[in-house]
Amino acid sequence: MTDTSQDTMPQRYPFSDPHRLDVDPRYALLRRDEPLTRIRMPFGEPAWLATRYADARTVLADPRFSRAASVGRDQPRNTERQADEGILAMDPPEHTRLRRLVAKAFTARRVEELRPRTAAVADELVDGMLAAGPPADLVAHLATPLPIRVICDLLGVPVSDQDRFHTWSEAIVSTTSLSPETAESYIDQLLGYMAGLIAQRRETPTDDLIGAMVRARDENADRLTEEEVIRLAAGLLAAGHETTVTQIPNMVYVLLTEEGGWERLRADPTLVPRAVEELMRFIPLGATAAFPRYATEDVELGGVLVRAGEPVVVSLHSANRDEQVFTDPDRLDLAREANPHLGFGHGVHHCIGAQLARMELQVVLETLLRRTPGLRLAVPVSELTWKSGLLVRGLTAMPVQW
Repeated sequence: MTDTSQDTMPQRYPFSDPHRLDVDPRYALLRRDEPLTRIRMPFGEPAWLATRYADARTVLADPRFSRAASVGRDQPRNTERQADEGILAMDPPEHTRLRRLVAKAFTARRVEELRPRTAAVADELVDGMLAAGPPADLVAHLATPLPIRVICDLLGVPVSDQDRFHTWSEAIVSTTSLSPETAESYIDQLLGYMAGLIAQRRETPTDDLIGAMVRARDENADRLTEEEVIRLAAGLLAAGHETTVTQIPNMVYVLLTEEGGWERLRADPTLVPRAVEELMRFIPLGATAAFPRYATEDVELGGVLVRAGEPVVVSLHSANRDEQVFTDPDRLDLAREANPHLGFGHGVHHCIGAQLARMELQVVLETLLRRTPGLRLAVPVSELTWKSGLLVRGLTAMPVQW
């Protein structure tokens, strides 16, 4: 074990600007030679970067690494502003108290009850795409509206307001796509919007998730403050659709551009659930590492001594390409059986909507395979446009034909 925290010059991070869905080859070198390395992100103090799977799981799950300890620190980040991250900046038991209030809405059983309705919405949206005729934008016709409608149904948010809150939600995942002032304004507008919906629930109680949260707050104020209700509801609305909106075209893009991908699923649609897991592993959704954990005591990690008070960030897509865990990790294997990927995170902050996202992604792929088996890109790959300045990677538009 070595102690290099004080004498190692941090590397600039991210190592390179995201290019499509490519993984920077430096991650493989680091996993082999320097699995825990010192980095400096555009803002904040230096940090350790964990690149191996085992170390990533430790940082994400070991209580010696704290998210709450980031509050009040100049935490390493890609954006100038330091936002109030709410539940994402909490440790148990505070984190557990909030998460428990909404967890039952995202259980596997509850999500399966939503599958028929989600499939009906997918068919309706594909009807519209087919009616528009090729070339059609998969992002506009299917990838954006479907997750929004599903999370709106679950929470009890009017779908008619989707253009407003979808715009505001960009502030949650923005690094440089929005100015600090605009991002702050969008977040304030989103919080104000949720406060208005919560006030409506007090006038007219409902059985949706926002209604349940309001009842929990009003029946036992010790469990939940008004500010927590507002921020938790806003976070669920934004996170509940933003990443899935991005991941749907990412998955279709990979299937259409990785040799034999779409054809393999078309020949055997029963592989879709396994394919979704593999695509979650294979696709580097995050443009950069985020959400640092701070060591609460000295910890040996990856052969290095991480001192108490030092932050560690995790590269999930590097961990998901770890040769010690995944056979032939840089190959897309839609039939991969053992797949303990970290695409939804790990530990207490494991994505609460993972089951919902899985179901939506499965439904979309199943619907497209059934309705548009000849699906293909309508433009060369070089003409596709990609999002920039965000925490996530994805296409701004995806013209397809069938």
